[in-house]
Amino acid sequence: MGGYPEASQDSGDRLNRIQPLPAYVPEDDPDTERGLAQFVEVTADQRAALPRVAAVLRIGLAAGLAVGALGAGLLVQYAPAPTMLVFVLLIAVFLLLAAAVFFLPEPVTPRPGAWASLRPRVAVPPQARKAFLAATPSLVATWAMGGLYLALGPSVAAGVLHIGSHLVGGLVVTTLFGAGAVASLLVGDFAPKRVMAAGSAALAAGTGLTLLALVGPSTPLFFIGTALAGAGFGSSFLGTFRSLASLAGPTERADLFASVYIVSYLAFSIPAVLAGIAVPSLGLRTVTMVYGAVVIVLALLAAIPGTAVRRPAPMPLAAVASSEDLAGVAPSRPVAADVAGGREPCRQ
Repeated sequence: MGGYPEASQDSGDRLNRIQPLPAYVPEDDPDTERGLAQFVEVTADQRAALPRVAAVLRIGLAAGLAVGALGAGLLVQYAPAPTMLVFVLLIAVFLLLAAAVFFLPEPVTPRPGAWASLRPRVAVPPQARKAFLAATPSLVATWAMGGLYLALGPSVAAGVLHIGSHLVGGLVVTTLFGAGAVASLLVGDFAPKRVMAAGSAALAAGTGLTLLALVGPSTPLFFIGTALAGAGFGSSFLGTFRSLASLAGPTERADLFASVYIVSYLAFSIPAVLAGIAVPSLGLRTVTMVYGAVVIVLALLAAIPGTAVRRPAPMPLAAVASSEDLAGVAPSRPVAADVAGGREPCRQ
């Protein structure tokens, strides 16, 4: 936990507001280097690798879900002990990774106060509150769709499309999140507001196609719609996250990131649980159709130009946090120098 250095109680209070970068990070962004440098100390050689690190961080979440679903489908379909083997392998992998952490080089100089830095903080900065509210439909639609596929996707494949293969059930989830990972790589250089709006529109269109496929039913159309919805998932969340992150000062970002992920993961879980409870009484097809219709409405609200995240007039970061504060937070001296000079470390 030395990644959260503290020089004093005051600096610890500021550093409580910094957390690791999210799964989606803009690649080839000239400010990516400075943005990452605020979280870890880097040498000149390490700095050259930061764009590649950003790309991995950006696709990590969606790619992990895609690979995990495919692997689980393969194991359940072809390996022995299908209800046990997946979990045994996951436990083994987690234990190996936990052991490997002890051999990783420490990216910062360890200082007292690591445990205090773990105290959770959740807040939306005043200058980002309007944009956060406008982006909430996008966050809810995106992650609710992901929750639907993880909870009911394989069941839909089996019960509505009449596909009995567990591997195909895994491929349903893999298609959604795999397309999301690819899309997040392809749209990283575009303006965040446009990415969010276009991604939300793609999510709505893809969800509509999947619902149309269930009426058929049509397996090819279902997978086409799933891939389009997945592309909307990846690009919409990337655009929303980048738009909101640009509105927060260095000492406000972790609070804002926590707020984003709380909304996202609540949308990821609660609607899926409610849908599962409703299936026995309403039926799988009906629940999926209603769930999808709600996702479409929310995604269209986010795609409407008037509801897209709007960034207020740029203001020097010195107005958000003084250079003295930033010097205590950011271990990279070039970053503190940029802020003290009034240059923003991230762009829209």
